[in-house]
Amino acid sequence: MRFRFLAVASSIAVVTLCAVPKATGQINLLPNLQTPASLSNESDNRIVNGWIYLDGRGLFRLTTTRAALAQRLEDVQQNLNEASRNYFKSSETEPKVEFRMQNELPVIYINNRYLMTVTSNDAQLLQVDTKTAANQITQLLRDDLIRAKQERSREFLIQQGLIAIGIGASVIIISWGIHSWQHRLQRRFLRATMPAPTEAPISTQLKQQQHQNLKEVRHRLFQLVQAGVWGSGGYVILGLFPYTRMLQVILIRTAQIPFFLGIVGLCTYVAIRFSYVLIDRFTSAIANSSTLLTPETSERLQLRVSTISGVAKSIVTIILVGVGILLGLISLGIDIVPLLAGVSLVGVAVSLASQNLIKDAINGFLIILEDQYALGDVIALGDVGGLVENMNLRITQIRDAEGRLITIPNSEIKIVANLSSRWSRADLSVPVAYNTDISHALKLIETVAVEMNFDPAWQAQIIETPQVLGVDNFGERGLIIRVWIKTQPLKQWDVAREFRRRLKITFDEAGISIPIPQQAVWLNDAQTLNGKN
Repeated sequence: MRFRFLAVASSIAVVTLCAVPKATGQINLLPNLQTPASLSNESDNRIVNGWIYLDGRGLFRLTTTRAALAQRLEDVQQNLNEASRNYFKSSETEPKVEFRMQNELPVIYINNRYLMTVTSNDAQLLQVDTKTAANQITQLLRDDLIRAKQERSREFLIQQGLIAIGIGASVIIISWGIHSWQHRLQRRFLRATMPAPTEAPISTQLKQQQHQNLKEVRHRLFQLVQAGVWGSGGYVILGLFPYTRMLQVILIRTAQIPFFLGIVGLCTYVAIRFSYVLIDRFTSAIANSSTLLTPETSERLQLRVSTISGVAKSIVTIILVGVGILLGLISLGIDIVPLLAGVSLVGVAVSLASQNLIKDAINGFLIILEDQYALGDVIALGDVGGLVENMNLRITQIRDAEGRLITIPNSEIKIVANLSSRWSRADLSVPVAYNTDISHALKLIETVAVEMNFDPAWQAQIIETPQVLGVDNFGERGLIIRVWIKTQPLKQWDVAREFRRRLKITFDEAGISIPIPQQAVWLNDAQTLNGKN
């Protein structure tokens, strides 16, 4: 159905455009893009050329020095506009276009009004002598003036108006078809983003990011197509009428640089988004690999995948933005070879002055390569510690228990304590009073640990059977019993809190109290007696 609709719309557009007379298609616009302004780096004595227009249609080119070209073009164009307006108002069917020899150079007149003098440079551009060049120009002027007057007739304008309506209708139909197609693809996207029940969280996240980037790329491309459809339709309609055809030339002249810069910017943005899609697809394939996702490494691999994905996107963004800037400079006509040489020298100077940045980047690369920590890990760096929220080749940002965001340059990271690499451990010290039956207390602690290990709510978070190590110390608060519980990464605190809660309930039921700090004071009898005396 979609292809049938596009075929019908394309047929309408082709039939409509084929109905446009050949005169409207003979607009020489590109030669005029080489204006004197684009030759500002050249000598004023250099021979350059520019176009003379009638109703936005390029007729012939004038040649002279760069310094004098703008004034000559303005004078000849003004003379042609005045002569053509007088001819269009008159009842003559054909204009009188002739040239006369003056000072051995042909001078062209339109209805006895001076137009221009044909110079040797003009003839050299046409690769003929001056008289032949003048004859060719007069013939072009005569034919184009006749055609321009015919295009101002009522019958021609009505015909062009009908063609413009057909083109406008085709543009609306094609635009509506593209809009409908976009909505159908969006509905498919919503169905495709539903996560599978068996997918890992990191796979679901990467898949959602991948679909989101694809959606953004598709949206921008549809916007570009819509703009191209409406812009092309409007541009063609402007060329149908002699009164608006000159707007095509003005539009090309004024919008040339913004158009190219816009295309470069849009292509750069789409390339960045599409690279994000490829990175997410690649990292998602790694995360879903059955050979890598073993029970021991699945969680760790997911953290590494998220970290590598973020760093890779940052690097690709910097590279593509740099390429986009260079392409933008090229579109402006700037020679980037000397610029690149200058940038390389500046880069060397900056690198020498910014050695810390280089150290940050190298150390950040090694941190990622050696998997010292990743996004989502809880780490301790000297006197600070917390959850790793962001990291790149230059800095690492962690959020501590008080909610403070701490930023650390990677070159300052010497010793890292990773509290969540692959697995974690809840290290518990349970105090009991000295007069407690220690065997009974150890049995109760072991019972609580085993029951919690087989509890479905906590079984997935506890990796191994908890270990009751025994009496670890004689402390101020009593006997210290050591318990180890191996857990999933970052789950040691949750498991420890629940274990303490259950153990407190069990101790209360068994009549075992948690002792408070206590101290025994011994008095010497001799010193007591002496004190009494």
